[in-house]
Amino acid sequence: MSNKLLSILFGAAIALSPAAFAADENLADFHAEMGGCESCHANGEPSADGAFEFQQCQSCHGSLAEMSANHKAHDGVLTCADCHAPHDMNVGQKPTCDACHDDGRKAQ
Repeated sequence: MSNKLLSILFGAAIALSPAAFAADENLADFHAEMGGCESCHANGEPSADGAFEFQQCQSCHGSLAEMSANHKAHDGVLTCADCHAPHDMNVGQKPTCDACHDDGRKAQ
């Protein structure tokens, strides 16, 4: 099979992937499709301290300690929602570190 055809097929597979269709979808809406608001919130209502929601994130995505170095550095300090604002970000959108880090490494 030619490289050009392989490239076209690979591009089509990426473009037609579920993540590509969800890219314009809000994180909260995307997760709600799996199980309603209860997929993240106890009884569908936000908790006062966000602890339940943080546990829900980890139940599917794993703990911060198990993730990449960027996540490990925040273990025990931040929750997932501190960076990945579920009601404000879209699926696949990367959080910026500028709010807390002046050079991407040192906290302001």
